[in-house]
Amino acid sequence: QVQLAESGGGLVQAGGSLRLSCAASGRTFSGYALAWFRQAPGKEREFVAAIIWSGGSTLYSDSMKGRVTISKDNAKNAVYLQMDGLKPEDTALYYCAARPDSIVSTLPISYNWWGQGTQVTVSS
Repeated sequence: QVQLAESGGGLVQAGGSLRLSCAASGRTFSGYALAWFRQAPGKEREFVAAIIWSGGSTLYSDSMKGRVTISKDNAKNAVYLQMDGLKPEDTALYYCAARPDSIVSTLPISYNWWGQGTQVTVSS
């Protein structure tokens, strides 16, 4: 059973940085894609970034490209999201997700497993 646990969220001022972590367990993730999504109150869940476990290819949303970097640590079975230049509109619950496919997808429905999320709040 795949389990995902996010951490690293918090309150930060506009222009600040945060590094989110996703601890993945339950299996080896070769052939999987892992992604970060976010959801603000009253809005749909939105794709942020994804990475292919084998090879490390990445994909970023247009809204956050240039301000976020997704990375992984194979030894720790972890995925990270470095976020810089944060804006108040980045305030949301950030989720880690996994799908058993080496092709990334930007659609939430494509991901089989989800973490509980970590709250990011950016003050102006």
